[in-house]
Amino acid sequence: MAASPTQLSLKEMRARGYYSEVVERFNSFTKTRNDFAGFIDVLCLGDGEVVGVQTTSYSNMSARLKKIREHENLAVVLNSGIRILVHGWRKNKSNRWEMREVEICAELSETIDETDSKE
Repeated sequence: MAASPTQLSLKEMRARGYYSEVVERFNSFTKTRNDFAGFIDVLCLGDGEVVGVQTTSYSNMSARLKKIREHENLAVVLNSGIRILVHGWRKNKSNRWEMREVEICAELSETIDETDSKE
């Protein structure tokens, strides 16, 4: 079975030393997935910090970044001290997973960190 972006991000954040859990839930009545605060799939607890991760395919990152920047809960999440990361996953030419990471900062229209990593 192929790994989902959520499972890849969960593995990545655990490898970084975070206690991480999936907080996205499936609503069987509406047949939809609900993210924590509207945009967090994985919640990670680290040494003195909390990180929320939105995980998606590499090609869908710009849509997810737009969704988060326009979301009504963004200010509440950032003001509570939660860092927000967006992970975009794709397979490279060697058929290995690679991830692009973007962090959403307090200025609602900017990103402050971009990282490429290989799984």
